[in-house]
Amino acid sequence: MPEQRNDDQYDNEAEVPVKGYAALAGTFAAGATLFTVTAWRRGLRLPDQVPPWDVALLGTATFKASRLLSRDKVTSFLRAPFTRRAEDGAAGEVTDESRGGEARRAVGDLVTCPFCTSVWVAAALTGTYACAPRAARMLAAGLTAVTMADWLQYAWTRTQASVE
Repeated sequence: MPEQRNDDQYDNEAEVPVKGYAALAGTFAAGATLFTVTAWRRGLRLPDQVPPWDVALLGTATFKASRLLSRDKVTSFLRAPFTRRAEDGAAGEVTDESRGGEARRAVGDLVTCPFCTSVWVAAALTGTYACAPRAARMLAAGLTAVTMADWLQYAWTRTQASVE
């Protein structure tokens, strides 16, 4: 017998926190609008172009900051109000799952997904780059250095394992 569908729901189990997602999207849009209006009122002059190396630096920094926020064991205190620990992973990373009601679960989904978190991180880094490019480059360089150190740690571990 085919499964009954409820046309009033987004999903069959009513587990997708659509209203919470809408609130998060609204918050993001409001933040972007507030930044744009504030920058315009203060006469912030945006660069005509962003050099490719700055895009690479900001991209790498966004990757690392997103992983730190969404998967790092040490930042679990930030996710804890919205998530519960599902399992421990390698290299100090963990997997959390969202919990709670509509809004709480939507935030939990956001903070446990490095892809979702990266949009917010990229917006923050790009805003910082627009207002204070030197500070943004320094911050991005630090996060990029951590990313490179991670890769070197993995390379070292693999090399060591292959020797043994």
